[in-house]
Amino acid sequence: MPGMLVTPSKILCIGRNYADHAKELGNDVPAEPLVFMKPPSALIADGEAIVLPRVSQRVDYEGELVVVIGKRCKDVAEADALAMIGGYTIMNDVTARDLQKTDGQWTRAKGFDTFAPCGPVIITDLDPADLELKTLLNGEVVQHGRTSQLIFPIPRLIAYLSAIMTLEPGDLISTGTPSGVGPMKAGDVVEVWIEGIGTLRNPVKD
Repeated sequence: MPGMLVTPSKILCIGRNYADHAKELGNDVPAEPLVFMKPPSALIADGEAIVLPRVSQRVDYEGELVVVIGKRCKDVAEADALAMIGGYTIMNDVTARDLQKTDGQWTRAKGFDTFAPCGPVIITDLDPADLELKTLLNGEVVQHGRTSQLIFPIPRLIAYLSAIMTLEPGDLISTGTPSGVGPMKAGDVVEVWIEGIGTLRNPVKD
């Protein structure tokens, strides 16, 4: 993709990692990280358009902090996890909410082309423990949270995921979204801003 900053071997995502978001969708808070994947083919850059699939009647935005893995690693201890990180960026975890509910698993709902807007830059020198996050729909704030509200913090996520699979340089871990998710329509513009990183901005089209 033009302007993409990384070419990950995989995009790992964490569901329901903010208690208020789990509650708004009527779900329990998970006892362990709830992991799903997006294909690298879903990636688009800052400024590129999110394309709404015809088979879905509701496509939602989900603003998230993303960890970019910097070193190949496996079975990482939580105490060593931050040393495995190459940087941080932003993702809009675009989700076909109706398909997520009907399918019973999330691959189709999360995996359409253009469903992983990512950018605008990778910041290497950042403390991710308590960053402010906002999502704006057509200039209006619709999500507002802080990364200190993560149920499973970043070191726990890296330890958990690296116990399952080897993490490769450039792999992305999208850490979850706060409450306020909602639908997008053609003509909308979605912006995700995270303190210390900047703004990921994408238009929406049919």
